[in-house]
Amino acid sequence: MLPINTDQLSALLREYVRNTGASVDLLLVRGLALQAYGLAERATQDIDGELIGDPEPLAQYLRGHQIPADLGENMSGWSVVAMPPGYRDRASVFLEEPGLRIRLLSPTDFIIAKLRRGTELDLEDALYVARRFGVTTAAVQNAAEAAIGASPKDTALFAFRKIVQLFCGRL
Repeated sequence: MLPINTDQLSALLREYVRNTGASVDLLLVRGLALQAYGLAERATQDIDGELIGDPEPLAQYLRGHQIPADLGENMSGWSVVAMPPGYRDRASVFLEEPGLRIRLLSPTDFIIAKLRRGTELDLEDALYVARRFGVTTAAVQNAAEAAIGASPKDTALFAFRKIVQLFCGRL
């Protein structure tokens, strides 16, 4: 598999919309979102995102082009730790054309999405976005508390709090 970039993704999605007549509203996360935030050298081989509507037809289309896709209707459910309420409303538009819209999480919500997983690479990605967009520790802590408040009570919240604390110490 070859790496994919945001330009290639945009072209593929345009082709999908043209060939199927379907509309695509994709909230892009992880590696391709990092590229869209300005980290052009970040290579990724898959597409991760939240899609309005049934994600399976688009996922099949992308797999047919040898591009793995992790698409869902609710990225908040990808972890025990929920996304901060209102994350969809705070998303910005990266690309909008007839039948196609690609959005990005707000920088603070992207950071929370990364900290929910909490690997070392996720922390580095979150630090890049925080520094690039001037996200403060207070903003991260407030968003983390909102995410915790929207999450089911679980021991995973303890680990998430520790990851947030570690991240804020690095920021």
